[in-house]
Amino acid sequence: MLGIIVFHGSTRKDSNTAYLTYRAVPKSEATHIHLRDYQVHPIVDERHSEQGFKPIDDDHKILIDQLLAHDTVVFSTPIYWYGMAGPLKQFIDRWSQIMRDPDYQHFREEMKKKKVYAIIVGGDSPEIKGLPLIQQFQYICQFFGMTFAGYLIGKASKPGEMKNHEEALAKAAFLLKRE
Repeated sequence: MLGIIVFHGSTRKDSNTAYLTYRAVPKSEATHIHLRDYQVHPIVDERHSEQGFKPIDDDHKILIDQLLAHDTVVFSTPIYWYGMAGPLKQFIDRWSQIMRDPDYQHFREEMKKKKVYAIIVGGDSPEIKGLPLIQQFQYICQFFGMTFAGYLIGKASKPGEMKNHEEALAKAAFLLKRE
């Protein structure tokens, strides 16, 4: 295992979410993947068809290989309409397909070994309205038997506002250092 990987869901470069995330997990201490830089097609649910899932030519397996090579996973996303951002949602939705891929029969077993953190940022009372998103990450972890180790919620809307959220920035330094 190679340590920490961060999957950034924001579609905006230099986002508030990225700012907070880099405070929690500096660039030099992890592999940072910005999902906006990769092509991941939406899932077409073929779990119950006779043929199963059709192969898709995109970057999903590249990202899965990165995920499997690390033991700590951080999901970083702005809160979009009270849920995770589309690029992160598409990446996770496709796990239904990867679990049925003959080349990834070990996926579910490997996921049990992961420790997961979530970093979310929103502008509309995120400390309350972001909790269902945190719960969604907890349920995903529960499904795979992963350890949900913690989360951080920041409040910001306009570009650059995260720099002023002193409480979240202070907590960021300790997110992965709780043990």
